[in-house]
Amino acid sequence: MQPISQQHTNRALTLCPSENPNTSILTVPHFDKPTRQTSPLTGTFTMKFMKVGRVAIITRGRYAGKKVVIVQPSDTGSKAHPFSYAIVAGIERYPLKVTRGMGKKLVDRRSRIKPFIKVVNYNHLMPTRYTLELEGLKGVVSTDTFKEVSQREDAKKTIKKALEDRYTSGKNRWFFTPLRF
Repeated sequence: MQPISQQHTNRALTLCPSENPNTSILTVPHFDKPTRQTSPLTGTFTMKFMKVGRVAIITRGRYAGKKVVIVQPSDTGSKAHPFSYAIVAGIERYPLKVTRGMGKKLVDRRSRIKPFIKVVNYNHLMPTRYTLELEGLKGVVSTDTFKEVSQREDAKKTIKKALEDRYTSGKNRWFFTPLRF
């Protein structure tokens, strides 16, 4: 049996007969790499699956492990953020467990959500297979929202209302449960 390094080289290199039977040409098979589209501004790769409504998990920073919804993706970046990023809305504090024996007031208190909005680099997002349709969020959060504190607080209030409505309706239960890690 040949050593592993010789086995691999024997597979990659093949002898091909040429027109002249006395000579042979040594050829190496060409392995095509998948082509990637790059952004003209930054030279970064575009992410076709980072779309509006995609649920992702933040992997770095203060909100690491928190689930977010992509509100506005930007594959090309901007002057302020020269990298591909997404404006996301997520849950900073998840709703607590509710049981059947609890009263209406206690259920309302335990169903509260504390949201956050943030500009996150694509490298710090891990997309999931889930999507979340929140119709009202598209116009609420934009790059101009982060310039003033009052606009940011107003955006958080509308996001909080939309997320709490979605939670009380019982849809997208996975999004409203904290990650276990």
